[in-house]
Amino acid sequence: MDSHDVESAVKLGGLELPDGADYEVVGDDPVLPSPHYLGRGAAVARLLTGLAANELWRVRTGRSQKVTVDLLHAAASLRSYMHFKTLDGAEPRPAMDITARGLRVGGIVPTRDDRWFQLHGSFNDTPQILEELGLDETVSKEDVAAAVKERDAFELEAAFIRRKVCGGVVMSRDEWAEHPQGRAIADWPVVKITKIADGPPQPLPEGDRPTSGIRVLDVTRVLAGPTCAKTIGEHGADVLHISAPFLERGGLFDDDTGIGKRQAHLDLNQPDQAETMRRLIRDADVFSQGYRLGTLARRGFTPEEVAELRPGIVYVSENCYGHVGPWAERPGWEQLGQAATGMTFREGQAAEDGVPRLAPAAVNDYSTGFFAAYGAMMALSKRATEGGSWHVQVSLSSSCMWYQRLGDDNDHAAADIGDLRPFYGEMDTPDHGRIQYLKPAVTMSETQARWDLPPVPHGRHEPVWLPR
Repeated sequence: MDSHDVESAVKLGGLELPDGADYEVVGDDPVLPSPHYLGRGAAVARLLTGLAANELWRVRTGRSQKVTVDLLHAAASLRSYMHFKTLDGAEPRPAMDITARGLRVGGIVPTRDDRWFQLHGSFNDTPQILEELGLDETVSKEDVAAAVKERDAFELEAAFIRRKVCGGVVMSRDEWAEHPQGRAIADWPVVKITKIADGPPQPLPEGDRPTSGIRVLDVTRVLAGPTCAKTIGEHGADVLHISAPFLERGGLFDDDTGIGKRQAHLDLNQPDQAETMRRLIRDADVFSQGYRLGTLARRGFTPEEVAELRPGIVYVSENCYGHVGPWAERPGWEQLGQAATGMTFREGQAAEDGVPRLAPAAVNDYSTGFFAAYGAMMALSKRATEGGSWHVQVSLSSSCMWYQRLGDDNDHAAADIGDLRPFYGEMDTPDHGRIQYLKPAVTMSETQARWDLPPVPHGRHEPVWLPR
């Protein structure tokens, strides 16, 4: 992938490469079987994280590093959880530990008006979805599909919106461009970095890696948000992930994104534990959250409130459909971002049967996490040189729109991801024995991107920061 293609992709994302960036991207598409240039997109997203880490290194030391990304490795990062394996004979975990709650509503199914609808039961939406469809918990997936076939697509979507549950119509790229939400975020960059409060410059903590001494409070779930913190952590940060004891687990996704982190529990419904969260924020550098717009605001953790608690904070917000527009508060997932923006539709056009289908990777989730990490590290550089508190905003839909701008005529039939074994690492864990995992897809010429902590279950550690 040559520099012209890299610079073009960065520009299509509404971003700019740092001045004097020294980089190389090895390899090119086709890699994954998709009409979209998934390899190129993944490589550029990972390159940006490396260049942002290099900016921190330059601020810290006055020296710059060369950043190299292997496109095959980057493409594999879009399916990172698939490369997590136990090596001691333990049973693999499911991707999501939510099937026990009842029927798992999901998939792309036809509607009465000859359109397609993306179902998603989320963590807790299945009962309401079944109620809307006039079904009970004893039905099969085939029964669900039959009930959807009795509804018109946009009428059903409107009913889901009223119930505030996940699900949406599969639209083409042109339809999304004319949709009120598509128009609302059409001009947004894939990463928006905004100064939300003034303050003096804050020097980086001492350390021998780009994010050494940086404290990241990770208040996210499943893939995009946890990938952000994991990516900052690969350059030396102290990452503390906060979950609640009553929240469902992400299964294999948690294992994959939990590498390099400590895990603690807090129940923000309890006043004393909410105060513990505030105490952690006061000593944090990055606060990363991926909850529906308004959820944390009701608890006093808006970007502005967190910036008052901790002047100089970098606050990261991730969501599905974008941070402005009529769908800003809608819940969503990887699949729904693809369905709404046109990626699912185009993937189907490229298939023999023409049926809409998902891209062959968690392209939105992982890429949005990488973009968020890039934004957070660039904001930390700005804090060190300009001062202030900063808000970083990313969304699954913006990431998906960017991938489509890169082109949709990739030769998917010639895709070949090749031998990925050189990109695997191994480590011992207290709960899984020895594991295999996908190493960071960024090579720095002076500092090594790596994770030093094994994945452990949520709640294993105390909600405290490590000494600097």
